[in-house]
Amino acid sequence: MRLLVVEDEPKMAELLRRGLEREGYAVDVVHNGTDAVWAIVETEFDAVVLDAMIPAPDGFEVCRQVRTKRRWTPILMLTARDGVDDRVRGLDSGADDYLTKPFAFAELFARLRSITRREVVERPTVLEVGDLRLDPATREVKRGTAIIDLSPTEFALLEQFMRHPDQVLSRSHMLEHVWDFAYDGTSNVVDVYIRYLREKIDRPFGRSNIDTVRGVGYALRPDDSTPAPNTPEPNTALA
Repeated sequence: MRLLVVEDEPKMAELLRRGLEREGYAVDVVHNGTDAVWAIVETEFDAVVLDAMIPAPDGFEVCRQVRTKRRWTPILMLTARDGVDDRVRGLDSGADDYLTKPFAFAELFARLRSITRREVVERPTVLEVGDLRLDPATREVKRGTAIIDLSPTEFALLEQFMRHPDQVLSRSHMLEHVWDFAYDGTSNVVDVYIRYLREKIDRPFGRSNIDTVRGVGYALRPDDSTPAPNTPEPNTALA
């Protein structure tokens, strides 16, 4: 397996290279963020070991840039021992796992085996459906350049839709993933919040992206830019 090590401290970079080569990996080494982005975009690595604190762009920005360029190579980020904020930032920026310094090589190898066993799939850090953008890390939602203010529940519901674009989601699915309780056939809380979402992300922009599939559920249609029809809302008042 071919790995990229991104580490600016020469002794640490050499230690990582030797240890990984002894384990049977082929290892390339770069020392700054600019070279890291270029290497990840241009070369098919099986995984990347990326130090968070490297010369600009730092490891967090490297993650963001390569994910924006739709490169999904597994990334293991190295962070400071007490850097809880760094670990959170790393995962939010697109890293697959993190390891705190100092570390044992046995754990480094185990974490690399873990992330390289996973199926490589698209994992965008910012969700986009048409001109809707949702950033789970900053909790920001935009329609084009307009910022949309959502409640926590509205945000969670929209995030479910944007992780499953053009798929019909049942009420039971939404209740389990947003409210964490089972659908009993009588609760209309989903319908209420669908109406709230439409009032914020569709109607002010002349859209009707949230589609009702009668008897099944709702779907977020990616390419619908037609004005919302002037049809009356169903009775969705809470009992």
